[in-house]
Amino acid sequence: MSKHFDNTDRRILKFPAVNPCQSVPPATLLASLIILSGKILDFQSKSFATQKRNCRETIRQVSLLHIFFEELCAGERVLSDSVAVSFSELHLTLQKIRFLLEDCSRDGARLWMLTKCEFLATQFWILIRAVSTALDVLPLSLIEVEDEVKEVVELVRRQSRKARFELDRSDGNAKKMLLSILDQFEKRVEPDSGDVKRVLDYVGIRSWSECNNEIKFLEEEIAFECSDCVGREVPFLSSLVGFLSYSRGVIFETLDTRNLDETQGDFRSNMQVFNCLNTEDFRCPISLEVMLDPVIISTGQTYDRASIQKWLKGGNLLCPKTGEKLTNTDLVPNLVLRKLIRNFCAYNGVSLGRMGKQSSDITRTTVPDSQVASESMKFLSMFLTTRLAFGTSEQRNKAAYETRLLAKSNIFNRSCLINAGAVPPLLNLLCSTGSCTQENAMAALLKLSKYGTGKRLIVECRGLTPILDVLKHGLTWEARQSAAAAIFYLSSVKEYRKLIGEAPDAIQGLVDLMKEGTPCGKKNAVVAIFGLLLLPKNHHRVLEAGTVPLLIDILASSEKVELLSDTLAVISLLAESTEGAFAILSSKSLHLITGILQSSTSQTAKEYCVSTLLALCINGGAEVVALLAKNQTLMASLFSLLTEGTANAGKKSRALIKILHSFHETRSSGWIISSAVPCHELAIHER
Repeated sequence: MSKHFDNTDRRILKFPAVNPCQSVPPATLLASLIILSGKILDFQSKSFATQKRNCRETIRQVSLLHIFFEELCAGERVLSDSVAVSFSELHLTLQKIRFLLEDCSRDGARLWMLTKCEFLATQFWILIRAVSTALDVLPLSLIEVEDEVKEVVELVRRQSRKARFELDRSDGNAKKMLLSILDQFEKRVEPDSGDVKRVLDYVGIRSWSECNNEIKFLEEEIAFECSDCVGREVPFLSSLVGFLSYSRGVIFETLDTRNLDETQGDFRSNMQVFNCLNTEDFRCPISLEVMLDPVIISTGQTYDRASIQKWLKGGNLLCPKTGEKLTNTDLVPNLVLRKLIRNFCAYNGVSLGRMGKQSSDITRTTVPDSQVASESMKFLSMFLTTRLAFGTSEQRNKAAYETRLLAKSNIFNRSCLINAGAVPPLLNLLCSTGSCTQENAMAALLKLSKYGTGKRLIVECRGLTPILDVLKHGLTWEARQSAAAAIFYLSSVKEYRKLIGEAPDAIQGLVDLMKEGTPCGKKNAVVAIFGLLLLPKNHHRVLEAGTVPLLIDILASSEKVELLSDTLAVISLLAESTEGAFAILSSKSLHLITGILQSSTSQTAKEYCVSTLLALCINGGAEVVALLAKNQTLMASLFSLLTEGTANAGKKSRALIKILHSFHETRSSGWIISSAVPCHELAIHER
C-alpha cells in the first residue's frame, strides 16, 4: 500500500492521501502503517528551515505510534475487524503528515514555507487532532499487548488532544521582515542588504546555488498556477522570485564554481539531448498543442489529460490515433515525457503553464506579474551593469552570467537590462581572455539581441565587429554558436542584413561553423545564413563561400528533424535564383531532396522540398523536369501534400504537378521540349 505515497511530482501543500478500501484486512493495514510511520521517522535526520518545533513534536508522537505498530506485528496477534476503522483513519492522517513534512523539508521551498508559516502551523494542529480522533475509536481492550504498550498509546492520545501547535514567534518575525522588504521594493526603495541577509540566513539560504534552487522551485509553482488557469498566487510568487533574483545577483558575491560548472554542463548536455528530439512528439494528437499533463491510455498512446478526458466523456471508447478499442479508461501519467517537456521548456525559457496561450504569455513576459518583481529587477539591472563595467574579473564574469540567466527568462528582464546600459560593457567583455566570461557575455548578448532595442544598441555600439570576431575565433564552441544565433536575430532587421553581408568574413565564419561546429552550432549557422538570404544581394556571397556542398552534406547526414528543415529552408531560398539552382543541381542532390520528400515525417521539411523542386524546375529548365518525371513515386507524395499539407504546400504541389503533367503530355504528343526553354512559362500563374 505504501507505493501510493511515493508521488514526488505532486503539488506542494497538496495532500492527495488515499483512503484505504473497507475490505482491506487489519493485518495488511498494520503492515502499511509500519512502513508509513517508519518513513515519517526518517525525517528526524532532515533539517527544517521553519516549523522546527512543530515538526519535531509531530515526529516524536508518530515515533510512539511506530513502537505500538511494531509490537502488534511482532506478536503476530489476530486483529479484529473493529480495529480497522481506527487504523484506516490513522493511515489517512499519517499520509498527510508525511506530505506535510516533505514540504517543510523540501529543498528550494524554504522561503515559500516561511510565507505559509501560519497555514503550516494550523495544518500540524489539524493532523495531530486527527490522530487523537482515530485513537479515540481504537478498541485497546480488544488488543492483546503489554500494558506498557497500551500506556504509550494512551499517552499519544492525551498529548495529541492537548498539544498546542502554534506559530513559532521567530517564524512570524522573519515573515514580517520579508514582507517589509517586499513592501520597500513596491515603493521603489532599495532595501537594506543587512535585512535581506537576515531573512535569507534565517531560512538557510546561504549560497548562490541555494538561492538559485529557490528561484527554480518558485518558477515551477508559477507554471503550475498558470496551468490550472487560476493563478491567484502568481503575483505573490513573482514577488518572491524578484526578491530572490535580486538576492542572487547582489547579496551572494561568490558564484559557486561547482554549481556554475554543473549548470553550464547542463546547458551543454541538454543541448545534446534536445538536438536529438522531434519536438512534434510533445504535441497531443487530439489538440495538437504541447501536452501539459501527458498520460498513457490502454493502447499505449500518449495524450494530454484534458484532451483525452474530453474525448472519453463524449462516449468515445476507441483510441483516437489507432482506432483500437480501449480495454479500460485508466489514464497513467507519462512522467518521463512530462519531465522531458518541462526541461525542454525551461531550457528554452518558456513557461510550461503558459504554453498554448500565446497572447497571455506575451503579456506576462512583457509586463511583470507584480510591482515588486518590476522594481527589484530594475535595481538588479543597475547593479549588474555597474559590475559589468567596473567590477573585478570575477565580478564581471558573475555579472555576465546573471545577465545571461535573467535575459533568458522574459522580455521585461531584457528591457530592464538594456535600459540600465548592459549592452556596451557586455560587448567589451567579448575581448576577454577568460573563456567563461566570453561565453557568458556572448550568451547574454544573444538573449538581448532578441529585443528590438537590443538589436539597435548592439549595432550602434559597433558590436558587430566583436561578435563576428567571436564567431571566427571564439574561445569555446558555445561562444561561437551563440554569436551565430545573435547574427540571426540581428539579420531580422533589413538594414543589418546588408551590414552583416558586407562585413569581411561574416558569411565565411558561418560557413566554417557549419563545417566544424557542434550540431547546435551548425543549426545556428544555418538559420543565420537563412536570415541573411532574405536580402537578395547576399545570395551571391553565400554561394561564393561554398555553402551549398556543406548544406547537402548536412541533408545527407542529419537525423535531427529541425536541422533538416532549417537546411532545406536555406536550399529552397537559394534555388529561387538561377545561380543558386545551378549550384544545387551541380551538387547532384536532386535525388536526395526527392528522397526526403517521400520519406520525411515532417510536414515542414516536405514543404521546403516541394518549394525547392519547383524552383529548380523553373530555373533549371526541361532537363530537371525530365529527371523528376522519371520518378514514378513522386506524384503520390505531391498528391499527399495537397490534402495533408499547409495551404502553401498545396499550392506549390499543384504547380509542380502541372509542370510534370505538361511534360508527360508534350512527350506523348511527340513534341520535344528544348532544354533551353525555361519551365517558368508552365507555372507562371502559380508563382
